[in-house]
Order: sequence, then structure tokens, then C-alpha cells
Amino acid sequence: MYRFLLTPRWWGINIFAVLAIPVCLFMGSWQLSRFDDRVDRHHEQQEQSRSAAHAKARPLASLLPVTEDTVGHTAKVTGRFDAEHPLLVPDRTVKGERGFYVLSLLRTDDTEDGKALPVVRGWLPGSPDPARVPAPPKGEVTVRGALQASESQNDAGDRASGALPRNQLGFINASALVNIVPYGVEGAWLTEQRTLKPLKPVPPAAPAGTGLDMKAFQNLGYTAQWFVFAGFVVFMWFRFFRREAEMAKDAALGLLPEGESPQEETGPQEETGPADGDDRADGDGRDGGDDPADGVTRAGTPASSPEGAGSRSRSPA
Repeated sequence: MYRFLLTPRWWGINIFAVLAIPVCLFMGSWQLSRFDDRVDRHHEQQEQSRSAAHAKARPLASLLPVTEDTVGHTAKVTGRFDAEHPLLVPDRTVKGERGFYVLSLLRTDDTEDGKALPVVRGWLPGSPDPARVPAPPKGEVTVRGALQASESQNDAGDRASGALPRNQLGFINASALVNIVPYGVEGAWLTEQRTLKPLKPVPPAAPAGTGLDMKAFQNLGYTAQWFVFAGFVVFMWFRFFRREAEMAKDAALGLLPEGESPQEETGPQEETGPADGDDRADGDGRDGGDDPADGVTRAGTPASSPEGAGSRSRSPA
């Protein structure tokens, strides 16, 4: 009854199902692992943020170039602040309050080619105001802070994405800083966790693509989607199989699908003459046709005229 499984059509269906199910399960598992990695990375970043102020600092050179594995680690670097180019980064929110970053460039030999390192010395609430910002320390200093990756224009605030006043910067990026200072700038920055009053420390931010953002939940949605695809393939295969099995069973019993009527085989009809009941015969067994030899017509009228009958009755005695 299951010989239909050996037909070319079912060979194609079976091969498709055998290949599609593992692929769907693999893709679903891969998306789930991506989501798990983002959750683990998010917890790691939170732990680093809580312990950044007391974490053991590592030399900056050992953490460069910045990667997802080194972002958030506490680094230390020695150099001198550039007091001639003070910068403010407006429209930045810390703990739900809007304010601005205070950014200074540290001239150091700990980076490749002696590039300057951007350092966020702290955060102040309200609108950017250079008069409220304390001057950076003079002379050679050792700075400790959480290592951060370069920002993009998407990280700029709503009011910091357009034209900005002098000595203000929309986002912290080497490509934006080279137009402001006459020297090279490192493609990373530090956020100090031990700041001078009235500055407040800026908590480290998770790198793009590692936190529990919208993309993380997209990975979780894709996981469910691939598993549903695998279940759908199994459901459709079973449905096709059940339908074919029922049709094969009906065919074995001589049943035809509903809506189809059996066609009766009929041979050529034999030619038959008139029925016996249509044979009109007279008393002598002859048919009742207009035979000239008969003395009576079909209507029963004598063949001879009445005059002939009268002449025979007047014959002489």
C-alpha cells in the first residue's frame, strides 16, 4: 500500500524534508546561541560597570586595538592633557538626566605613533557651559578608566547631530577629532571612574551589538521562526503521506475519489428485427401486409365490387 513512496515524486518530497529539517534546526540553534551570547555579554558589561572604579587597571597598550573582548576593561595610561583644545559633548544622558560630557585629549606615548587618547573626565547636567568645567590637571598624569570603542553618528544626541558651536563635538570618534586638533587621535577613548568634583563619572557603555537591544530580541524571534519552519515541514510531510495512503487504500478497495463516477464498458449493440408482438399475422399465419393475392385488404373490404356480386345472384336457373 506504501509503494507510492518509491515514486519519483515522493523521492523528491522525502529528500527535501530530510534536508530542510536539519537546516531549520541548525539555523534556529545558531540564532539562539547568538541571543545567549548577547545575554552573557550584557551581564558581563553590567559587572564591569559596577566594578570599574575598583577594578585592576591594565596597561593601555595591552588592550589595543579595542575589540568586543577588551571593551569595558579598566586601562591605565600616562601622559599630559591638551589644555588648548577643551571639548564638550552635548545632549548626553546619565541616570535619566540630560547633560554633557567633558572631553580632554591626552598626549601619550603609550599609543601607536604617539596618537592622542580622548578621555571623558566626567559629566555635568544641563546645557554645555565651558565656565562650569574645571580645568584638566597640569603636568604628567596617570589616567585610569574604562576602555570604550569609537562612537558613530547614531550615538549623537538629538540636538548634537547638526551644526554645533565651537569646541563642541557630536560623538567621540577619531575621524571627527582630526578636524579639530592638529595631531592624530586613537580610535578608542577612556571614561574616568574617579572624577574631580563637580564632575560625575560616566558609566561604561556596552559596545554595539552586544547588549540586550532590539537586535538581541530579533535573534530570539528568528530562533522561534526557524523552529516553526522545521515543525511545518514535518506537518506537511505527514499530511501528504496520509492523503496518499488513504488514496492507495481506496484504490485497493476499488473505490474512487468523490466526484468521479465509474465509466461502464459497453460493447456494440446487436441489431435486432421487429419484436414478435409487432408481427401482425392473420388466421393463416401470414402477415397482415397488403398482399395482392389476398382477397381482403387491411381494412377488411372485399376485393370484388358489389356489382359483381349482384350479377352472380341473377344467373339463369
